[in-house]
Amino acid sequence: MRSIHPLTDLPSQIADLEREASGQGFNFVGRLIAEWQAGSNRFDKPGECLLAVTENDVLVAIGGVNVDPYRPDGATARLRRLYVAKAYRRRGIGEALVSALLEHASLQFRQARLSTDTASAAAFYSRLGFVAVDDETATHTKIL
Repeated sequence: MRSIHPLTDLPSQIADLEREASGQGFNFVGRLIAEWQAGSNRFDKPGECLLAVTENDVLVAIGGVNVDPYRPDGATARLRRLYVAKAYRRRGIGEALVSALLEHASLQFRQARLSTDTASAAAFYSRLGFVAVDDETATHTKIL
């Protein structure tokens, strides 16, 4: 059974996601853990959240929404640290997670931005209605 729920603490299974992500060259799950432990980003400002996706009590995906640090206007969210375990991709989990994040963000923000450096992630976000932008601090944006 699949569940998407907010996190107030990092689950121990995050270490498994971090190992897999770093093995694929993605360091952002490690940054999520480091920032959480340092207290510099706990996804706890107004409008922010960190969501986990579990399937049969196994952590299979994680992602968060922050106030966009590059647009501190209070109207812009930033999707961050989104990762779906490889064995669980192409099952609608990433789409469900992004949808839940955007639904939460829409309560506080008018737009969401993100930055990605892979063609597959860019295509994924485009399928979800994000528009590619030419910006030093973001690759995609979506009006909420």
